[in-house]
Amino acid sequence: MAVSEVTERSQQRASLGRDFAGLWTATALANLGDGLYLLVLPLIALEVTGSAGLVAGVTVMLTLAWPLFGLQAGMLVDRADRRRLIIAVNLVRALTLTGLTATLLTGTASVRWVYAAALVLGIGETLVDTSLAALVPHAVRHRALLGRANARIEVAQTVTNQFIGPPLAGLLAATAGLAWVTGTSAALFAATLGCLAMMSGSYRAVPPPAATPQPTAATPPSERSRLRTELLAGAAFTWRHALLRSLTLTTAAMNVFWAAWVSVLVVYAVAPGPVGLSPAGYGVLVITMAIGGIAGATMVEPLRRRLGAHRLLALDVVGTIVLVGTPALTTNPYAIGAAMLVGGAGSAIWRAIVASVRQSVVPADLLGRVYSANRMISWGVLPLGAALGGVLAEVAGVRTVFVVGGLASLALFLLYAITVRPGELAEALDGRP
Repeated sequence: MAVSEVTERSQQRASLGRDFAGLWTATALANLGDGLYLLVLPLIALEVTGSAGLVAGVTVMLTLAWPLFGLQAGMLVDRADRRRLIIAVNLVRALTLTGLTATLLTGTASVRWVYAAALVLGIGETLVDTSLAALVPHAVRHRALLGRANARIEVAQTVTNQFIGPPLAGLLAATAGLAWVTGTSAALFAATLGCLAMMSGSYRAVPPPAATPQPTAATPPSERSRLRTELLAGAAFTWRHALLRSLTLTTAAMNVFWAAWVSVLVVYAVAPGPVGLSPAGYGVLVITMAIGGIAGATMVEPLRRRLGAHRLLALDVVGTIVLVGTPALTTNPYAIGAAMLVGGAGSAIWRAIVASVRQSVVPADLLGRVYSANRMISWGVLPLGAALGGVLAEVAGVRTVFVVGGLASLALFLLYAITVRPGELAEALDGRP
């Protein structure tokens, strides 16, 4: 047996450590809370208003933070202790959902309250997701374990956010009321605080030693200029790195179509929409995407070794086309669920591989800013996609969103094939195919 094969097998058996266990558990609980509120916020909006455009506005508010606050989130993450930052944000998210629960119990809930909560939760997501991406390399013992650690994080997020969260939210909404869903979500965010306390040490980024500055006759840069340079460092690194730039832009293109699809799906799927599902049935439908995500995250490393990362990512592009276009062809929930299964698998694979690429090529002190810059670009289009979906649904009907999105998304495959080069991708993943 080759030495490299023995080493790889020993790394697969190696423990990821207590710090990672605490981070993993907190991530699972927080994402279960995410899964609950992501399903229930549109349902609350649907209950207080019958407008498809206003329901789509929930997705706009949830995603608005990335284009408005993404770069600032990255700079804050690279300056702060990332574990303590997640603790503070999860506390704020728990309090926000507690306030929304109070409005539901007192009968004062409105679209404005839902939008306000969605905006706060969206800002929290920018900080937590950026902190998590920067924390994983510090929480595991060796760089060679990053692929396995990212896959486990992806599985935890998918199982709780998409597999358990939506059906649980639908069941609670149907049997106990919407306030139980938001209240349970608040409790889950509060429960993460103990898990994060398991992690020892400091998780503040330590920049490499700076060279001794040489005196010059030039005027020293102003504090504002220095902050601007620091703020834009992640975006500048991404733009200079051809592979990161290509992956980020391709992700953004896919997300435009995904956001339009998801922003009106609840109107299309839940009665009196044409699919005719109950809230609980809608939660079950969403499970299919989670099943695909679990399968994709679990199999990403073996599939990458067999097919190569480039071919594997190409399958996700195809999955996005299938996901967005299928509701245009049928109202059969089983067919839509099958498309969501394919889309979920591809999405999980894409996120896990891109995370490993980013963590491999970006310096530790820049990781938060690069991640937030990538997200600001790739997720910053989500409000635009959701708004386009809502406007198109109001003007031409919900099904038109899927028709237009399905046809236009065919261009995604060409974009990926032209911009993402197999050799660069393999090199970024430590030379492995």
